[in-house]
Amino acid sequence: MNEPRPRVDNDAPGIAAQKRLALDYLSEAWSDAVADGVAPEIVAHAALFAAFADLVATYGEEAVAELARSLPKRIEALEFSLERAVH
Repeated sequence: MNEPRPRVDNDAPGIAAQKRLALDYLSEAWSDAVADGVAPEIVAHAALFAAFADLVATYGEEAVAELARSLPKRIEALEFSLERAVH
């Protein structure tokens, strides 16, 4: 099992701003990849792999597995719909 890295400080306004900035960077990279001919679903799979790999390195396998188990309900609750604001 990987040793988790330290967590980011729990500064809600700062974290919300970082999430918005990160999403802007990811959206730009996504658009560039699609413009270069990479299929959007391939970009999505690569992004999920990179995200889960980083989360495992940060929080460990057990915590990430728990997060993954929570995803179906969160998806059905529209938490990841683009119309919803990033918070």
